[in-house]
Amino acid sequence: MIKKTFLGLTLLLLASSCVSKKIYNELENKLANLQKEHADLTNENGELQKAKTQLESEKEGLTAELNKTKSDLVKLKADYAAAQNKYKVLQDAYAALEKNSGEALQTNLKKNHELLAELDAKSKALAIEKERLNKNAQRLQELEDLIAAKEAAMKKLKDTLSKALNGFEGKGLTVEQKNGKVYVSMENKLLFNSGSWAVGSEGKKAVVEVAKVLGDNPDIAVLIEGHTDDDGFKGSGPIADNWDLSTKRATAIVAILSENKKVNKQNLTAAGRSEYAPLMSNATAEGKAKNRRIEIILTPRLDEISKMLNEF
Repeated sequence: MIKKTFLGLTLLLLASSCVSKKIYNELENKLANLQKEHADLTNENGELQKAKTQLESEKEGLTAELNKTKSDLVKLKADYAAAQNKYKVLQDAYAALEKNSGEALQTNLKKNHELLAELDAKSKALAIEKERLNKNAQRLQELEDLIAAKEAAMKKLKDTLSKALNGFEGKGLTVEQKNGKVYVSMENKLLFNSGSWAVGSEGKKAVVEVAKVLGDNPDIAVLIEGHTDDDGFKGSGPIADNWDLSTKRATAIVAILSENKKVNKQNLTAAGRSEYAPLMSNATAEGKAKNRRIEIILTPRLDEISKMLNEF
């Protein structure tokens, strides 16, 4: 536009032929300046256009980044809100758990204390029971030893009697050990005549030998039993019946045993059994002969054993 204006002025001046050289030069300088200014403006406009384009591009990038940031911010806010909700839920759950755990812990501690107390009581009771059982086991062993010693003593006594009465074998005398006792059985044919309670000389010898053994064993309890058959007593005099006869025969043996000063009279007991404890049937003569007898039953003193049994 400036260029067109300058050319118009130039043509006007030339046409008038009245323009001086000085004015021409001034105009020409102005033209050059205007041209330079136009070029500068054009360059500046180009730079500005480039700057505008760059700024617009940067604006688009910033706008996109801003939109992305806004979107991220929205998502972040949503995530933050969700996290806060989860945190609150966790806080509530933890508080409930802590409360429940505390109560459960206290309950468990109480139960544990009760169990420990119960266990301690049972342990003490078990210790007491164990001590009692140990003592009982010791007493039982002592009792077994004592019984074994009594058995051994009774066997020795039986052997001693068998040896002392060896000369009367086959004469209606037997010695045996059973049920912890020693039995010396003498048939009437060795001791008495029929219906009599007077001991014959041969029978007295046997009883005297028994007395010698008893004198050496003062702790033995001695029961002397008189037995008859089932025949009714047919004699006369002071004997009423078989009860009376069996008792008198037993006391007759006690009298002979008592002649030995070493025999403890307190250990002697006489008993009449009449016909009511037979060894065999009274249906035969042999059975009747076996049933008519004196039994000397030797029993060890059981005081120690009874005392130990009472301690259990």
